[in-house]
Parts: sequence; C-alpha cells; structure tokens
Amino acid sequence: MDYGKFKFDEAQKAKESRRKTQNVGVKEMKYRPKIGPGDFDTKTRLVEKFLNEGHKVKITIMFRGRESAHPELGKKILDRLVERLTDVAKVESAAKLDGRNMIMVLGPEKKAKAKVESAKEAPQQEVVPSISADVTMEVSIEEN
Repeated sequence: MDYGKFKFDEAQKAKESRRKTQNVGVKEMKYRPKIGPGDFDTKTRLVEKFLNEGHKVKITIMFRGRESAHPELGKKILDRLVERLTDVAKVESAAKLDGRNMIMVLGPEKKAKAKVESAKEAPQQEVVPSISADVTMEVSIEEN
C-alpha cells in the first residue's frame, strides 16, 4: 500500500467518525420564583423538547431583591420541574445557589430517547374499522 492510499483511507475514516458524532449542546431555560402556571407549562414543554433532541438543559432560577431571602421557593419550582420530567430527564447536577441564581443541570435519559426514536421509526398504522354486514332480504311478490 502506498502512502497516498494510506492518507486517503485515514481521511475517510476521520470523516466518517465526524459524521457519526452527535453534537450535544447545553441549552438554558430561565425561571423566576413568581412564575405563573401557564408560563411554567410552556417553559417546561420547551425543556422537554430540548431533552428529547439530546441536549443538556441548564435550569436557572433568577432571584431579584427580597426574593433571594427565600431560596425554598426556587427549590420548590425545581422540584416540580424534575417531578414533571422524570421519564425524560435525569439530574446531572443538583440545585445549588450561585449568588442571585439557583442552578441545576438536567441531562437526557437514555431510555426515553430510545423510546422516542423507536416511535419515530415505527410507522403509525391507521385503524380502519371493517364493516361486514350479512344482509338477507326476503322478497315476496304477490300477483293479483
């Protein structure tokens, strides 16, 4: 084997390995202690979408002013978020207070990702009800 063929094969292997790798990014979602239920649901749906795509998600609870005196409110929000996403996510770093922010990192659950991919691959079969009717008609013809 000559050197040129060797270099070509190495380049092909490197290109193939780069193609197969998945680029995992870290997305961030910011919450506030006084978040309403509608906003909480919307942000949580987005977090779930990011996790299903395979990204890690950094959850930040931002405290302002006197809110920083009540970190238990932020912890309660994070607990509610983890409870809602137990089947999709796993906690990679527990909630910790960092200045005026409380931070937690969630990672995608391997089992949940496999379920999502298998659901995409399996085509949905349409259920068509079959109609079978046995109709017997008795016809009597009377002649006058």
